[in-house]
Amino acid sequence: MLSKSKVVFKDYNPKQNFLFPPDLSELIENNHPVRTVSAVIDGLDISNLLRNYKPGGTSVYHPKMLLKVLVYGYLCNIYSSRKLEQALKENVHFMWLSAMNRPDHNTLNRFRSERLKGELKEIFAQIVLYLEKEGLVSLQTIFTDGTKIEANANRYTFVWGKAIKKNKERIESQLEDLWNYTQEIAREEMKDTSEVTFKSMDKEKIKSVIETIDSTLKKKKICSKVRQKINYAKKNWAENLEKYESQEAILGNRNSYSKTDPDASFMRMKEDHMRNGQLKAAYNLQFSTENQFIINYTLHPNPGDTKTLLPHIKNFEHLYHKSPDEIVADAGYGSEENYIFLQKRKVKAYIKYNYFDKDQKTKIITSSPSNSKLSKLRHKVHKLLNTKRGIMLRKQRCHDVEPVFAQIKHNKGFKRFFLRGQNKVEIETGLIAIAHNLRKLALAG
Repeated sequence: MLSKSKVVFKDYNPKQNFLFPPDLSELIENNHPVRTVSAVIDGLDISNLLRNYKPGGTSVYHPKMLLKVLVYGYLCNIYSSRKLEQALKENVHFMWLSAMNRPDHNTLNRFRSERLKGELKEIFAQIVLYLEKEGLVSLQTIFTDGTKIEANANRYTFVWGKAIKKNKERIESQLEDLWNYTQEIAREEMKDTSEVTFKSMDKEKIKSVIETIDSTLKKKKICSKVRQKINYAKKNWAENLEKYESQEAILGNRNSYSKTDPDASFMRMKEDHMRNGQLKAAYNLQFSTENQFIINYTLHPNPGDTKTLLPHIKNFEHLYHKSPDEIVADAGYGSEENYIFLQKRKVKAYIKYNYFDKDQKTKIITSSPSNSKLSKLRHKVHKLLNTKRGIMLRKQRCHDVEPVFAQIKHNKGFKRFFLRGQNKVEIETGLIAIAHNLRKLALAG
């Protein structure tokens, strides 16, 4: 008779106590990215960040621990402070990073939004300089491009510059019509009234003109519609004009902003699931990369890339106290102003101009009859882009900076900011950039 073999299970006793508590470090692989995050942040100088803390009072969580938790959270696609709080209780990597500390979501959010304000770019620069020391980047040749990331804002509560201008002009026009009507009805009473200019009126001037019209026509027999318009004007026009002026102050040089995040502008997004060219509140994020490491980042409210290059390069100079030797970018940055700016800084501009691809086919450089300076710049750029190095860098650009955006937006699912306001959104951008760099550093071994 054949004997049936007995199934043997490994020991399993969930109620078994440990004689000694386990060392969390033993549960983490030696080459795990969490170790890279911890080691690099431990080596940072955070003296500027420490100055934000005032002595006295109760003890506070160490900023390096909180920074590690946030950076590793962004590396693991965990962007919510509540989910980070949960991970600190359940995830062995977070528990090891925090040394079993359990800051709640409010503490994490305050540290991210308030403590890191104005400090994170300097921390980011330290990490990039560490990468330079390790020979992973040189800070000499940078590849620059931009992408739009949706703001954490209502998609339908927006303010348009053109609408403000139109509304102000309508008030001025209707007020002028009322004034002319009043002069016709009450010619004698309006004899000694000084001439009124209806363009660029302020709140007090509008109030004064409406009061003059109202008092003049009070005892006159006029059309009911005119009386209704005067009453409406008394209640609304001065306040509306004040509102439009405050909206214009927020707008600045932009053409739109969101009411729920006034720093965000409405832009046409490529990642539009409706495929109808819908405008959404967003920020224009500019990255400069080298070997797919992010070495510079800036945020801009304008949808076009042309005007972002100057502040982007100035930010690079502020971080590293020097200019890059070479910059490679697409035709979106190829303006006369940008070429001259880079020329003054002795930066080689491997940047296409609008007609470069057409000129490559026709073998004729498109001139600008009205602007001889621009024509000379195009000839110089065309020659530079067609050198052996220029051809090589043009091919390399799409393999350097564009995969970084793909990694962040598609692999990490970071297509919408979680915080509101330029300062907070910049902190989020810095965290995602640091997390990206440390992940690549860990993979590089």
